[in-house]
Amino acid sequence: MTQLQFNLDMDLLKDSVMNSTIDAVVKSAIILVLNEFMEKERDAFLHASAYERSNERRDYRNGYYERELTMSIGKIKLKVPRTRHGEFSPTVFDKYARCDQAFVLSMLEMVINGVSTRKVTHIVEQLCGESVSKSFVSSLTQKLDPIVNEWANRPLNTMYYPFVFVDAMYIKVREHQRVVSKAVYIATAITEENKREIIGLSVDHVESFDSWSSFFKQLKSRGLQSPQLVISDAHQGLQKAIQREFIGTAWQRCNVHFKRNIIEKLPKKDSVDIRMMMKRIFEAVTIEDIRKFKDELMDQFGNNSKYEKALTILDEGFEDTIQYMNYPADIRCHIRSTNSLERLNQEVRRREKVIRIFPNTQSAFRLVGAILMQYQETIYSKKKGLTK
Repeated sequence: MTQLQFNLDMDLLKDSVMNSTIDAVVKSAIILVLNEFMEKERDAFLHASAYERSNERRDYRNGYYERELTMSIGKIKLKVPRTRHGEFSPTVFDKYARCDQAFVLSMLEMVINGVSTRKVTHIVEQLCGESVSKSFVSSLTQKLDPIVNEWANRPLNTMYYPFVFVDAMYIKVREHQRVVSKAVYIATAITEENKREIIGLSVDHVESFDSWSSFFKQLKSRGLQSPQLVISDAHQGLQKAIQREFIGTAWQRCNVHFKRNIIEKLPKKDSVDIRMMMKRIFEAVTIEDIRKFKDELMDQFGNNSKYEKALTILDEGFEDTIQYMNYPADIRCHIRSTNSLERLNQEVRRREKVIRIFPNTQSAFRLVGAILMQYQETIYSKKKGLTK
């Protein structure tokens, strides 16, 4: 590799030291070094020094132009050498582009992790001595669009997902000068290797059969095959969409939500016995026992009017809530509820609260997608199989 040797104008540097702050000294020193480095790069490119006659000369000098470079110490203005035919290009900007890129990525990382754009601008000003606008930070986040879109639309036909979890959470978005509620649809799955993966994301209107069907069709268009089991809450439009879009797929009603719905209908007093028997049902080891314990509870308390509403919920939703019992014991605790997906939703919500109201639907998709990508890479991808 060619080595460049150059001398600095020490008088200029001494003047900076005597008459400026330490920040200005550092900047002046860097400017001197980089300007001289580019000058020597031009000499090497031309195969001739200034005023030197040479048969190997490739081109001629053509003055300078000014260009700013943003570094961790702030912005500096450099004198960039030119050649007559314009073929020369200094490597300084290429070398420091990686620093600039790391700086931009750090800003994006702050936004993704829930730091408001106002705080980001303050941090940048503290680090670099340069102020950046909130709109500049917001425009930087748009660099995530192609990355998030590619991830959200990646093919799903490279493996089979036997268990799929779906849920929706609500956010606020500005639309036509109004603040409206939008549903964020998220799908996760367990692979045949028993590892979790986030497979779907969509931002749409409130939950309905049509919106859930559209979400499932999107997953199928990317190659998702009908899973053995879909785990979700008991939203009627969602249930209908699962039946329509995934032929032959069983539905597992979230066990945790189901028990909570029953307990809410039980009286607070004089219900210790029925609560104990309810617990006994869902701690059963075999599907035969779980059905047997349920029948015993119904026989014992079925004629008591104060338990009527709770027992109606139990009886109507029971079979949909015990579908997980048809699978091996070591996977049951992972597929009987949507708890894992709700934890993921909480992580999204924690960071989304900083923004409160998204300026548009695309910005919501961008940020939630970036959070999900990060969670997949830092949490799900690093975990070993669930049953190991």
